[in-house]
Amino acid sequence: MTVFDDAVLDDPSGLTEADTEGLLLSAARAGAQVRSTSEAAAARGLDDALGSQPRALVLLARPGVAPAIHRLLAALAGPSCPVPVIRTDATPSWIGPLDVVLAHADDPADPELAASIDRAGRYGATVVLTAPDEGPVAAAAAGNALLVPPVVDVPAGLAAARVLTAGLLALRALGLLDPDVDALADELDREAERDHLVHESFVNPAKSLALRVADRTPLLWGLDPVATAAAGHAAQVLGEFAGTVCDVADYQQARARTALHRAAVRGGSEADLFADPELDGPVGGRRVMLLAVRPGHTADAMRRLAENAVPNADVLAPSAEVAEELAGDEATCAAVLALRFELAALYLGLATGNVGAALRSGQR
Repeated sequence: MTVFDDAVLDDPSGLTEADTEGLLLSAARAGAQVRSTSEAAAARGLDDALGSQPRALVLLARPGVAPAIHRLLAALAGPSCPVPVIRTDATPSWIGPLDVVLAHADDPADPELAASIDRAGRYGATVVLTAPDEGPVAAAAAGNALLVPPVVDVPAGLAAARVLTAGLLALRALGLLDPDVDALADELDREAERDHLVHESFVNPAKSLALRVADRTPLLWGLDPVATAAAGHAAQVLGEFAGTVCDVADYQQARARTALHRAAVRGGSEADLFADPELDGPVGGRRVMLLAVRPGHTADAMRRLAENAVPNADVLAPSAEVAEELAGDEATCAAVLALRFELAALYLGLATGNVGAALRSGQR
C-alpha cells in the first residue's frame, strides 16, 4: 500500500491508470442507476403490486449498502408516516399478507436473505427485492417477490443509488412519499460531473472532501435524521474503499458523549495551540463533519448550536453549497451527499493504494 500524497489527486492520468476496476466510472453512473431502476420497476409492475397502504413496511437489510440506505428511507418517511416502518435483518415472525417487505441483496447467494424472502412470500407478504436475477436469493423470490434486477452493472458497494431508487418508488406507490425520481437522476449526474477526475481539488467537492478526511478519523455528525442516515452510508464506503474508520451519530447523541465532544471542541481552536498531546490526546487526528439535509426551523437551530459549539467543524449541506444548481427534495440532497462520499472514498482509496493499482507518483 502506498503512502498518501495529495498531489496524486490532481493527476488524472495517474488516477485513471490506478483505477484498474473502473470504480470511478461505476460511481459516476449513479444517475444511470436511478433511471434504469425506475424503468425496470415499471416494467415489472411495481405500482400495480403496491396499490394500497400496508399494515407495516418492513425494510429487510442484510450487510452491505442496504442498512444505511434503508435507514435513509425510514428517515425520509419520517415520524408522521401513517404506517410503521420496521428495519430488520430477518423477516419478523408476525409477517402477513397485509405487510410489504423491501429487500436488497449485495450477495445473491446470501442464505439468510433467501430464507427471509421465502418466509415472507409463504406468509403472503408483498415483497419487492433488488437483486441479480440468478442465484439462491432470486430462486427464493421466484413466485414470491417482485424482483427488480440490476440493469447498470456496478460493484455491490456502489449500488446505493439503485437501492434508494427502488425504495423511493415503493414509498411513492404506497402513497407514503412523493419523490421526484427524474430530478434525483439529473442531480446525481451533475454531482458526478462536479466530481470528475479532470477537475482539480480546489473545485472538485469529492477530491476536497478526500483531502479533508485523509489521515484523520472523521466524526460524521448529522444535524437531522436524513443527514445522519447519509452519514452511515459515508462511513460504509470510506471503510470499504479507503480503509478509513469513522464515527457516526446524530449531533445530540454526539453531545452526550462528553469526552469526545469536548475533544472535538478543542480541536482547531485557539486553545489547541497550547494543548499537551500526552495529556489531552491526539485531537488533531479527528475531523468533525456536520452533515445537514433537512430544512426548517428545527434543523436551522440545531445547525447554529453545532456550529457555535464546534466552530472548526466542516459543514456539508449540499442544498446550501450549490443552491443555484441543486434544486431537489430531501431524498435528492441526501443522495448527492452519499455520492460525494462514494467518490471521495474512491479518490482516497486510489491515492493510498487501498483499491486499484498503486499510483506511481504516490509511491515512496
